[in-house]
Order: sequence, then structure tokens, then C-alpha cells
Amino acid sequence: PHDTECSALDSYQFTAMASSPQKSPSSPKSPTPKSPSSRKKDDSFLGKLGGTLARRKKAKEVSDLQEEGINAINLPLSPSHYELDPEDTMLGKHSKATCVPNSKNDRKLQELMKVLIDWINDVLVGERIIVKDLAEDLYDGQVLQKLFEKLEGEKLNVAEVTQSEIAQKQKLQTVLERINDSLKLSTRNIRWNVDSVHAKSIVAILHLLVALSQHFRAPIRLPDHVSIQVVVVQKREGILQSRQIQEEITGNTEAFSGRHERDAFDTLFDHAPDKLNVVKKTLITFVNKHLNKLNLEVSELDTQFADGVYLVLLMGLLEGYFVPLYNFFLTPENFDQKVHNVSLSFELMQDGGLERPKPRPEDIVNCDLKSTLRVLYNLFTRYRNVD
Repeated sequence: PHDTECSALDSYQFTAMASSPQKSPSSPKSPTPKSPSSRKKDDSFLGKLGGTLARRKKAKEVSDLQEEGINAINLPLSPSHYELDPEDTMLGKHSKATCVPNSKNDRKLQELMKVLIDWINDVLVGERIIVKDLAEDLYDGQVLQKLFEKLEGEKLNVAEVTQSEIAQKQKLQTVLERINDSLKLSTRNIRWNVDSVHAKSIVAILHLLVALSQHFRAPIRLPDHVSIQVVVVQKREGILQSRQIQEEITGNTEAFSGRHERDAFDTLFDHAPDKLNVVKKTLITFVNKHLNKLNLEVSELDTQFADGVYLVLLMGLLEGYFVPLYNFFLTPENFDQKVHNVSLSFELMQDGGLERPKPRPEDIVNCDLKSTLRVLYNLFTRYRNVD
């Protein structure tokens, strides 16, 4: 074939040029043949030059190998290199954007995403909806709407299909507002909004789905302690600045898993409601024994501990210290302040040597009796002999 002949010819010409000395531009004559002694001298020189080049090449290979080894050790300790999205350069003053580099290489993150995808598909099996990619399939609110309707058992008053970005965001706003109302989370624990979800932020979407699965006690086991390395890019005074943070998506998920181990309170609520009243009376007697020192008394465990004030004061009495009033809200006015109080009491319990309670602070604030009983019973078993 012609191409093969050209290739062979080019190869021959290249070899000939490399092996034969070049002619001087000023003289068309062939060079005078060299004497054997001169040729031997040149061969000796070329041999030395070749040996020097070989040694330099080998030294460079060794140097490169050492540098590669050092980089392999130091790379996990140094910031990762990443390419900024061109849109990041269009950020407004003091605005910021986030990106998630190398998420596909995170085994636990991929496991979490697969568990959530399988769960969504199981819930929506009757809707003929198949989710394959969380960001691409959930950003417009359509799947989120169907998922929440199935979990909550109510129909949302939103358009079924939306094409324009404005209509999608309006629908997403309605869906997220209803989801947030149902979850009853404090503002600081809501890690998603319309803009982040519609922008296909996998961090926001994962936070949302994890919260939904935990709230509705999904029969799945989420992997523990999943974090994402997030690069935050912010424009300040016209200059792009970046920093890396570890965003925790799941902590210890055992308490929220639908397959968590049942305890005595599950049994009491399901099979022995008469004995449940005995337990409640025992716990009321225990807490009043200590709260009476401050001229306080409780009669309803689920409601009177919901704002966290009595829990904070109780921990101070049990451990023998005064909790400064500026550390908590003595008369909380909203949901977030109540969550703050309960969270503080949980921290005090841990400082006293107890494990962190399995219920969420939000469960206590939402007057979940079983959660409140679990917390108080742990205090009872630890401090029942304290005067």
C-alpha cells in the first residue's frame, strides 16, 4: 500500500540522516574519509559522551523516582489540585461557590449514594420512576415531590411537570418548605435550599435525603461517618480565594437506622402500656427529687422537658455545679433556642461520662415521649443514688 511505502521511505531517510554525517552547505563534495586512528578517537569520545548521557539519564530517573515517592507521601497531606469552573470567575463580590473534587474515588460516599438510590427506587416502585443519578434526577423537585408524598402520605398542591427554570424553582420551593415543616429541624441543621438543590449540589441533596431517611425511619443502613471534601471558592475584592473543608454527611447512624436494635422502651410501648405508666412515675419521682431543690416540679415528661431548660438544670444538680444562665435560654422563644438547650444538656451528659443520647435534640423538642424517656432513664440509672 502507498501509506506503507511512504512510511518505509520516511523511516529509511530518517535512519540515513541519523547514521551519515551531514554535508557542509558551502561544499557539495563528499567528506574526506577519516583515518583509522581518527575514527578510533571519535569512537572513544562518542563512547564517553554516550556513557555520560546514560549516567545523567539514570540519575534523573532515580531523582524522579524519589520525587514521586515523596509526593506519594505528602500528597494526602497537601491541598488537592483542582480546576475552577469558568463560572466561578463570574462570582459577585463576597459571594461563594462550592465544588466536590474526586468524589467518584470515595468508596464510602459511593456506598451512601447507592443505598439512597436503592431506597428511593423502592419507595417509588409504583410510580414507574427509576433514579440513577441523585443530582441529575432530583434537582427539579419532581422526584422529591413524589418521594415526600409517599413517605408522608399526603398530596402536595404543585404542578406535576415543569419545564422552565423559574417554574422548577417555584415548585422546588413549595416541596422543600413542606419537607422542612415535616422534619422540624432547627435552622442550623437545614443544609439545603432551593438554589443549592436546583444547582445539583450533591452535598445539599445528600444532606436532604439523609434527613428524610432518618426522619421516616427508612429500613436501610446508612454507612457511618461519611464525609465529603468540599472546595469553597469565594471572590473577595476581585480575587478568587479557595479553601478546603470536610463536610460531614452522616455521623453514627445506628440510632436512626430502621434496623436499629430494639430496646426496652420499644417493648413497653408495643406490648406493656400498663407497665409504661410505672416507669413514667418512677422517672417523675426521680427528677422531682432534684428539681425540688430549685422549687421546680414536673408532671408531664414529654412536654415539660421539651424546651431543654429542665434538662440543663437537672444536669447541673446531678453533677453539683451551676450552669451559667448565659449558656442557655431560660425562656426560649423559638424552636432553635429549644434545640440549643437540649443540645447543651446532651453535651453536659457526655462531660459527666455518659454516652451521647441516641435521640436527636429535635426529637425531645418535638415532644417525642419515647425519646424523652430514653434520655431520662439513662440519667436515672446513673444518678439514682445521688442525693
